[in-house]
This record gives sequence, C-alpha cells and structure tokens, in this order.
Amino acid sequence: MKTEFYDPTSSAATEVLRVGTVKVRFSRLDCIDLLRGAVMILMALDHVRDFFTGPGFSPEDLAHTSGPLFLTRFVTHFCAPVFFLLAGTGGYLSLARGKSVAEVSRFFWTRGLWLVLISLTVTSYAWTFVFFRFWHGGVLWALGWSMVAMALVVRLPVRWIAATGVGMIVLHNVFDWVNPARFGRFAAVWLLLHEHGLVFVAPGKTALLIDFPLIPWLGVMAAGYALGALLSRPNWRKTVFRIGVLLTVAFLILRIFHLYGNGNPSLQPWAGDAAGPWRLQSTLTMSAVSFLDTLKFPPSLQFLLMTLGPALMALAWLDTVNAEHAAARVVRLFGRVPFFYYILHLYLIHSLAVWVGVVMHQPVEWLLHGAFMLQLPPPTYGHGLPFIYAMWITSVALLYLPCKVFMEFKQQHRDWWWLRYL
Repeated sequence: MKTEFYDPTSSAATEVLRVGTVKVRFSRLDCIDLLRGAVMILMALDHVRDFFTGPGFSPEDLAHTSGPLFLTRFVTHFCAPVFFLLAGTGGYLSLARGKSVAEVSRFFWTRGLWLVLISLTVTSYAWTFVFFRFWHGGVLWALGWSMVAMALVVRLPVRWIAATGVGMIVLHNVFDWVNPARFGRFAAVWLLLHEHGLVFVAPGKTALLIDFPLIPWLGVMAAGYALGALLSRPNWRKTVFRIGVLLTVAFLILRIFHLYGNGNPSLQPWAGDAAGPWRLQSTLTMSAVSFLDTLKFPPSLQFLLMTLGPALMALAWLDTVNAEHAAARVVRLFGRVPFFYYILHLYLIHSLAVWVGVVMHQPVEWLLHGAFMLQLPPPTYGHGLPFIYAMWITSVALLYLPCKVFMEFKQQHRDWWWLRYL
C-alpha cells in the first residue's frame, strides 16, 4: 500500500490512497483548493475595480460610497485572511506527507524570502508600471515575512502555535493607542510590525507602502497551521464549522455593542469610517454598510472575525461539494496555481485598463506612471459597476487557459523542485 499526502506547494489538490490498482480520492483536501480558488476569483474583482474605477474615494467612505460599490469591495475582504490561513494549513499538511519539521521550516524561510523579493520587484512593477520609485508591502510581502517567522514557530508544539496565533489575533488591538512617532527614528519598525503607512527607503526617490504589517497576519498563518492539525481528524468538518460560527458570533457581539477590536480613529484618520465603532445612517442600507465597514489596514480583530468565521464555515461546506463538477473544477484549478495566478492577473488587469482606456478615448498616461498606487485618476477617467463586473468576468476567463497549461506543466514535472516556488 502506498499513501501520498497532499502537498500544499504543488499542483496536487487531493489526498490519494492507492490500494492495489484502486485509487480513492478524498474531497477533504479538494475543499482547500476550492476555497482558495474562490477567493482568488474574488480578488480579481477588487483589482479590476482598482484599475477601472474613476472616483477618487474609497468604497469604505460612507460620505461618498453606495451599497453596491461597498458590497463589491466587501466580498473581497475574505481574500487575504484566507490566503494567510491556508498558507499555514498547507505547512502542517506537508508534515502528513512525510516531511520533517526541519524540512517544513526550511521551505517556509526560503519560500518566504522568495515572496518578499517578488513583492519588491515583479508585483510592485505590476501595480505601477514604474521601476524603483515604489515598493509595495502587500499580501506577498506579508506572506513572505510571516513564512520566515513561521520557520521558527513550527518548531514549537502545535498547541503553543495555536495559542500564539490566537493571542496575536485577539490582543494586537491592545496596542492601537501606540503612535509610531513615539519610536522616533525607529518609527518604521512599528509600521512594519503593526501599522499601515509609508516608509521612505530613499527620501524623494523610493517609498515602501506597508499595507500588510507582520502583526496580526503572522497570527493568522499560525492559526492556520493549527487548523491543519484539526483537518487531520476524521470528524473535522463539524468542529471547523462550529469554530466558524463562534467567530462570527463573536464579531457580531463586539460590533453590535461597540466593544473592543476595530482600531483607533484618532491615530488612523486615513482609515476614514472603517476604524472605530459603527453608526446608524440615514438609510438601512448605509447603516448595514457602516456595520460591515471594519478596518483592514491594518486588520482589526473585528475584521478578522468577520472574515475568518464565514471562511471556516465555507471550508466545512465545501467538503460536501462535488469537486468534479464543471464549475468546481474551474475554481479548483485557480486554487492549485495561486502564485502564478496572482502575478499574471495583476499584469493582465493593468494592461487591460490601458488598452480599454485607449479604445474608449480615456486618459491612460496616469496608468503608465504609477496608476492608483501613486496618483488619483483624472476626472474624466472611470467606468461604472456594470462595466467593472464585465471586465472582471473577462479577466477571469482570460486567466483560465494559461493557468490550466501551467497546472498541467507542474503535474508533468513533479521532480522539478523549483516549481514548488511558483
């Protein structure tokens, strides 16, 4: 009997048990790729909105937003938490296929440094089409440094890792009162660890935008590692679903009663309405928007409870889905090649915005020199939500074939170790 376990860094999506010539596939591990693929598809919607929207305000800005615009943004809030959670889960599951803790640790720090390098080069250019002036401390940046930290954390007992992750998620808002300026010349260190903002690497020349600080995203990854231990149990689905329900209820209690865990508006004025408690608005729709408008940069406890709770319930439900259904196969495909998809979709969407702007006689110069990361769109630029949704569907459709080809290439060359990093 030969048993092959799921490799979270390869294109394999399922746990396979071979008995003689009989192969049995377990949908339990398909659900991981289904969840990851689903949020990656939603991620493309957020980035299409970024490049194709004209108004110079955030969808979280209650003074200017609308229900549909906020909802378009809200559904994409689940992306980053799921990425970090499942990155940790994949690390634990790689132990199940026979890797040692030392091997997992080595992969974490090498993969992490690789992601940081890509974030500062390949993806920073994809966002702006500008070399060297702008470095983006985005999701790959934080995933990378969190993996480097996890290379040490994985040597702890799983229960300690779980406690570390949960503690970081729950307690990090205790430090919301800390102003980075208190640290003087070391203010940038606090930004890297706990805040959102610009770090000037070379004043007047190069800036690093920290969108994703290490805390609490490292905590989410550590919690995901502990989740991997739950997924190895026979009746994991009920347990994970219940945890998801508890997290969601905790969010509702904290949010309804204006309790702890959503940032400090006095120290995060750039966050607009997202930081601090929700407030009743002039309409029911906008009151609901205010209630769901939690702080993502940096992610508050309420934001993480609001997203991780439903994500865990979805993971349990996806275990019941037929992964061989046509639609599920498409979603699962994207979940199997996350790094390739991420890089490709940024270049595709940014390029599409330029070409669509040329065809529709809209200004595109700003898209070639920084785009929305470095400047506001011109007053005459922009498209409505129906067009944005159409471009989202178009982008995802265009991504399917190259992702399929790359997935098959990885499957045909499993012995090429370097493909694990792509």
